[in-house]
Amino acid sequence: MARDARKSRKPFRLPHQVRKPTIPRVLRHWRERRRGRLPPDRRRPDRTRPVAGGTRPPNPYLPGLALITVTLAGAWLGLLIVGGITAPVGPMDTKMALRPSLAGGTEINVSPLGALALRSHDAPLRLDVDVDQLDQERAAALVNHPERIAGLEEEITSDVRAGTADLALRSALAVFAGAGVLALAVYRRPRPALGAAGLALALLAASGGTAYATWNPKSVLEPKFSGLLASAPSVVGNARSIVSDFDVYQRELARLVSNVTKLYEATSTLPAYQPDPSTTRVLHVSDIHLNPAAWQIIKSLVEQYDIDTIIDTGDTMDHGSAAENGFLDPVPDLGAPYLWVRGNHDSDTTQKAFEKLADKKGSNVHVLDDGVPLNVAGLRIAGWGDPQFTPDRSVKPEGDPEERKVGRQLAMALRAQRAADTPVDIAVAHNPLLVKETDGLVPLALAGHIHQRSNEFLSGRTRLMIEASTGGGGLRAVEGDTPEKVSASVLYLDRDKDELQAWDEITLGGLGLTTAEVTRHLAGDDDNAGSSDDKGSSPTPSSPTPSSPTPSPARSPSPGDSR
Repeated sequence: MARDARKSRKPFRLPHQVRKPTIPRVLRHWRERRRGRLPPDRRRPDRTRPVAGGTRPPNPYLPGLALITVTLAGAWLGLLIVGGITAPVGPMDTKMALRPSLAGGTEINVSPLGALALRSHDAPLRLDVDVDQLDQERAAALVNHPERIAGLEEEITSDVRAGTADLALRSALAVFAGAGVLALAVYRRPRPALGAAGLALALLAASGGTAYATWNPKSVLEPKFSGLLASAPSVVGNARSIVSDFDVYQRELARLVSNVTKLYEATSTLPAYQPDPSTTRVLHVSDIHLNPAAWQIIKSLVEQYDIDTIIDTGDTMDHGSAAENGFLDPVPDLGAPYLWVRGNHDSDTTQKAFEKLADKKGSNVHVLDDGVPLNVAGLRIAGWGDPQFTPDRSVKPEGDPEERKVGRQLAMALRAQRAADTPVDIAVAHNPLLVKETDGLVPLALAGHIHQRSNEFLSGRTRLMIEASTGGGGLRAVEGDTPEKVSASVLYLDRDKDELQAWDEITLGGLGLTTAEVTRHLAGDDDNAGSSDDKGSSPTPSSPTPSSPTPSPARSPSPGDSR
């Protein structure tokens, strides 16, 4: 059919769905959307709400967590970059800085002598003090005029206060700037940067308040030494002076600085240890396991600490054979009375060899067994040998029940001594299970066997101290991949009351290592009566010390193990 030419032709148009909007319409649509004037049906769906297709809304806490992360990172960087100061403390120039730390405390680095770690506070900030150098003029004035040391306390206190105030201001500026700059770089807006800087200041103030609330002024009395300082116990004095004399923090700090000054003046020789005549010093060793280096270590400790008596809680041998008895020849020449109790690696042959040494005229060797007490160095000590000899494979070990059975026999002997008005001060056994049966009958019990140092109060308020291996695992240590540390402890007891006042935990490096640590504890603090396994410590290099020639077993056996 032909089109009527008289009718006008309509222009061709695209469907509405594909019609292209003009530019003015696009601009108008954009303006209306910006001003919020679009009808609800023309607005885009809210991206924060679930839409068709299962899109999840974003986590509302993520922006806050991100801001906190940026704040902490910026504050940490600020402390690392500009958070330290240089301050004079007495005759020394020091560098002080705050560092993030979960454990808190104070680290004092005295190069090249070593370091001291103090549990001064519990806060997420650690105070690092580096002794940079010694002012020769001020040090010479102290050495040449000892009377000036009396006024050193006020000078040290004033220097520390001034340095702490300066460090606090510098640290506040450091965390403010660090957090603000990092937040500005991440968010590129001033408001989040100011928020991060303010949050960093608030966190620093909270950490400072926590440190102030948990500040322990007596922490300097229980330092952990490393390096050459581990060989200088006189830096903090003896047990009696610790307990009774130095109860004020700044006094001990002044004494510490003056002793360090003397060490700098005479770096070739460390100051001699001056024992308190009213203190009895007991060296506790255990589990030597045929390590010949142990005798030299014990002899050095006896000379350095002026030991009154040595208590060996057994396992001196490894197989208990007669061929091993020659290993005991150095025992009478160690310089102090030697009290020994049989371990599960010491046979009857081993005990007879010890008894032969004890029977010699003028001998200072003693064997503890059957609960018979001995009076040595003003102390009354009783012990019982281990009832099991585990290297003998022809006899089946009777295990923990036998240990507890013999422990009850030792407890019966101690009750008899108490009834006779001659109470025993220290109970000694090799296996902790045996000596635990004496709980409540003695103030102090010593054991070994598990190759792991620990310290605890039993239910009857008897303190049980377990020593690790003084032989570093001995000849059996080749079973492990890493060297076991050489351990011993010096116990300080009041000579009048026979009460434990303090003790030093001495830890030396094992195979191929020349490290030394001395950690001092006070008996008056109940917090110290917990486990103090030295496996977790990280000693720093020190002067060469006797060390174990063999590595140690990798595992930590239980008290009932046949180690």
